Amino acid sequence: MRSERYIPYLLVLPSVIFLLFLFAWPLVEALLLSIRGSEGWTLEHFQRMAADLYFKDAVKYTVLLAVVVVPLQVILALCMAMLLGGISKGRDLFLYVWTIPLGISDLAAGIAWLAIFTERGYLNSFLQALGLIQEPRLWLSYETPAMLFLAVVAAEVWRATAIVLVILVAGLQLIPKEYNEAAEVFGATPWRRFWKVTLPLLMPSLQVALILRTILALEVFAVVVALGGRNLPVLAGEAYFWYNAYQNPGVAAAYSVLILGISVLATLLYLRLMRPRQEVAA
Repeated sequence: MRSERYIPYLLVLPSVIFLLFLFAWPLVEALLLSIRGSEGWTLEHFQRMAADLYFKDAVKYTVLLAVVVVPLQVILALCMAMLLGGISKGRDLFLYVWTIPLGISDLAAGIAWLAIFTERGYLNSFLQALGLIQEPRLWLSYETPAMLFLAVVAAEVWRATAIVLVILVAGLQLIPKEYNEAAEVFGATPWRRFWKVTLPLLMPSLQVALILRTILALEVFAVVVALGGRNLPVLAGEAYFWYNAYQNPGVAAAYSVLILGISVLATLLYLRLMRPRQEVAA
């Protein structure tokens, strides 16, 4: 019947409407806001953003966080997913426990880790109990940027590795067992089976995980604010401060457009470098 040809389009229509009104429309508005001034089109907002005192540090720390956090999360999630694949009993229990951080908001995770690294937190108490320090130390001060950065990395790895884990576990379940069984019959070691069979077949899931986590890492905000405030500036935080504290939506939109541009470039890079071999050969 002719009407059946329209069923797929009707099923996709709610998602298209959702994306148009809650993604495309705000995106276009942000782009226009970043280049619209009182006297017409202008690059004034981008110029003010580039001249911002925190701009260079925000770019540096945002990119550095993505470069450090994303590989750590992918490697850790991949190890956890492979361990789950080798467990016959209690597998679901381990998966549930490891994905508990998914139910915790960014701000709540930041506050939880603040309780560890604050002056009267668990870390200082533990070190004092061992006799390693005589008095509490300020770990999250502007005078200790390296420790502040490591605290944010630890909080982000703990909070968001579960997202990558879920994607990779789903990808591993799609790999036919016959491939690994055939490689084992021909004498391939576990490491060689992983490197030559599992990893190539898992590449589409890894691509999705990397794209998603990189975009989210570039948008990190609540965890950083909870742990260090503006002592560790990031792009999303600067957009927030320019919109709320300085009451300048134009510069805030410019920061948002910059985050969008970096995210698009990172996505295109992943799509280019991690294409399936069939596409590369073509």
